[in-house]
Amino acid sequence: MYLHPAFKIDVAEALPMLRQRAFGLLVIPTSEAPFGVHVPFLVEDLPGSGLRIALHVARANPIHTHIGDGCKALLACTGSDAYVSPDWYGSDDQVPSWLYTAVHVSGTARIVAPENHLDHVEALARQFELRLAPKAPWTSEKMSPEKRAKMLKAIVAITIDVDAIHAQKKLVQHKSEAEQRGAAAGLRANGDRASQEIADLIDAGIGSGELKG
Repeated sequence: MYLHPAFKIDVAEALPMLRQRAFGLLVIPTSEAPFGVHVPFLVEDLPGSGLRIALHVARANPIHTHIGDGCKALLACTGSDAYVSPDWYGSDDQVPSWLYTAVHVSGTARIVAPENHLDHVEALARQFELRLAPKAPWTSEKMSPEKRAKMLKAIVAITIDVDAIHAQKKLVQHKSEAEQRGAAAGLRANGDRASQEIADLIDAGIGSGELKG
């Protein structure tokens, strides 16, 4: 990821974004071209300060056949994004822009042994089921043993031992406070959810002093 100095954020800020979004694009190199698949994932803490990403793909998806005994991989996780019109800044000589948040994780991908598939599925489901409280969490125990076994055979679990995390929030940090507020107001008037979320981030950044206009 190209990191603009004004937009770069550190790992301490990137990790909560990664854990909360928990959905991204896994990219594996092949001899012909990079191969990508969109997947939900878990961020696991390893002993010490290490991190591991855990995910799975359909066995029918050939991406896992390119991993072999281990290969380099990229996981790109993006948050909200929105277009900003130059007219919203309230000043001359502005250009169109696109604001966004993104975290890129790189590391070594490996195939997980099939006997660990059930633990992986349970952990991944638990992560998202907890967000639905007070609903009683779904577990694989609600499936028949036959259906559960069939489901587990239909996936391939993959881990990525993380080597590096690069992240940025492009939120008009390089603009004056008046221009930042104008962008946020324009985004709110736009009405769609992503624009509202980017406006919230701009307002929070102005309030905390993170966006120094």
